[in-house]
Amino acid sequence: MTTAKIGIIGGSGLYKMEALKAVQEIQLKTPFGKPSDALIVGELDGISVAFLARHGRGHHLLPSEIPFRANIHALKQLGVEYLISASAVGSLKESIKPLDMVVPDQFIDRTRHRVSTFFGEGIVAHIAFGHPVCSQLAQYLSTAIASLELPEVTLHDQGTYVCMEGPAFSTMAESNLYRSWGGSIIGMTNLPEAKLAREAEIAYATLALVTDYDCWHVDHDHVTVDMVIENLQRNAVNAQKVILETVKKIHANPFVSAAHSALEYAIFTQPDHFPEATKEKLALFLKKYT
Repeated sequence: MTTAKIGIIGGSGLYKMEALKAVQEIQLKTPFGKPSDALIVGELDGISVAFLARHGRGHHLLPSEIPFRANIHALKQLGVEYLISASAVGSLKESIKPLDMVVPDQFIDRTRHRVSTFFGEGIVAHIAFGHPVCSQLAQYLSTAIASLELPEVTLHDQGTYVCMEGPAFSTMAESNLYRSWGGSIIGMTNLPEAKLAREAEIAYATLALVTDYDCWHVDHDHVTVDMVIENLQRNAVNAQKVILETVKKIHANPFVSAAHSALEYAIFTQPDHFPEATKEKLALFLKKYT
């Protein structure tokens, strides 16, 4: 099967990579259902990558409907070790403006209706998630943004991403609450995605594309779909430039991430107590350790 060590998940507004060459569409089955769409495997500047549209091409999946487990499992099947997540977000800080790019280093999980682990059904694992983003991969993203000197774009190389359930945008009270917590940006999709990537031992980092000021800013209109789409279209070209530059950096200097051995001490259940059906379901993740 075709493989790729570098994966890209495209969020709202980024449904394909224009620079991808030698493209193949791959339909994969997983023990957790079908991914959001076919995985697109191709070459960026001669480097093999796998691309997945998080909401599906045509944007037909609500944030709560995204098959996060299937998506990460499918990327793992293709051999992905480094995963760049491109995501549209609102700003919770005056200093983070629409069209800016943020590479967050922390998350706050405000989702309620999503399964956030591959484990259960007789096999228990507790990953370390104090530092939810791969610092090396985040640094590659930040360096790529800075080196490109993109017009209209200011880089913020750290910040806290608040992940809400959606699909409605925040109330003003919620937006101000998240600001009081120290939130930097707000989105609907990076959790449980980041948790599942860690369980799958994939290095994960987010390229957050700011579209609006959520609803807290008295001098700006409340977020609307039209506003989001307009700013996403303006950011899409820049985002693809950043991703290409980051892919080249990973290819030139691959690294071993702490995420690549995240399960080494995380699995609590003894192997001789693994239910066979669950062991088979999780074989892709367990084979290193059994």
